[in-house]
Amino acid sequence: MLQQAWLGSDRDPVTSLRNFWLGRKAGVLTLITENWLKRSPPSLKGVIGKQFNELKSHIETKLAEQRKRIEEKTEAAALTREQVDLSLPGVIHPIGSHHLIRQVFQEIEDIFFSIGFSVVEGPEIETPYYNFEALNIPEFHPVRDDMDTFYIDLPEGAPTPLLLRTHTSPMQIRTMEKQKPPVRVIVPGKVYRRDNPDATHSFMFHQVEGLAVDTDITFCDFTGTIEYFVKQFFGAGVKTRFRPSYFPFTEPSVEFDVSCIFCGGSGAAAGGGVCSKCKGAGWIELFGAGMVDPAVYGFVNYDAKKVSGFAFGMGIDRLAMLRYGIDDIQVFFQNDVRFLKQFP
Repeated sequence: MLQQAWLGSDRDPVTSLRNFWLGRKAGVLTLITENWLKRSPPSLKGVIGKQFNELKSHIETKLAEQRKRIEEKTEAAALTREQVDLSLPGVIHPIGSHHLIRQVFQEIEDIFFSIGFSVVEGPEIETPYYNFEALNIPEFHPVRDDMDTFYIDLPEGAPTPLLLRTHTSPMQIRTMEKQKPPVRVIVPGKVYRRDNPDATHSFMFHQVEGLAVDTDITFCDFTGTIEYFVKQFFGAGVKTRFRPSYFPFTEPSVEFDVSCIFCGGSGAAAGGGVCSKCKGAGWIELFGAGMVDPAVYGFVNYDAKKVSGFAFGMGIDRLAMLRYGIDDIQVFFQNDVRFLKQFP
């Protein structure tokens, strides 16, 4: 009978059993009361009543025990579901890393920091004075043409024009305005030029500007610093050379070349033919540099007769492309995870 009561209900089993035995209308004890206890002769009521109370007490005890067992099983099942199995392998979440450009930035900063340079940063929106004039680039110089520079469209009556800096060189002037010699700084950051995007050009790219000014800096100090950096960055086996060039804010000015790191400076490809990177020359152009033009010192109240220095500007994207054999500058800005995962 108990089993039938248990299996015959789709409700809580303990509640079903309780209703089966103790229900007020159709419970077993109710039926006993109506059919036996109330109808029994007076001489037997005491005996039947005693047995009835014992049965009722027994049923209530068993129901309480059954409820306790079910609650314990339910709690144990819940704990089992929530328990963490420490023997299972953990969930591996993807871990991000610095972008390749940021990695190259950091390596360059570390190299120059090791020889006494500090790192400074400046605004990407500049005035023509800091971007051009204070760097000995007069008003009608070709690089100030609208075709080369992003000028910001300002409301009419704005006090001064604004532009996106075309190089990080403005921080040379801002640093020398605030600091007297000696000065040794590098300036990493983004720069902007109106170039059509292709495999080697982008309208936004990254640059590191370097400046050293003191009372006795010579061209030998300049060449030694640059050669130290290149050999630290590309390896001790590379060769270097300078070629005469022109930049408005340095005099003399040079282009700095390094022996081709792909063909070892031979100009020949490993599989025969001409090296595609250096076009058979054996040399790769890296960046421009030179001794600071004395005219620049006049904008920062330095005495050109007492101080001298050198400056250089290198494209970080180009250095990264050479270092890691990347053919297209655009991949730096496409956020392709397949590319980024190659440089953890």
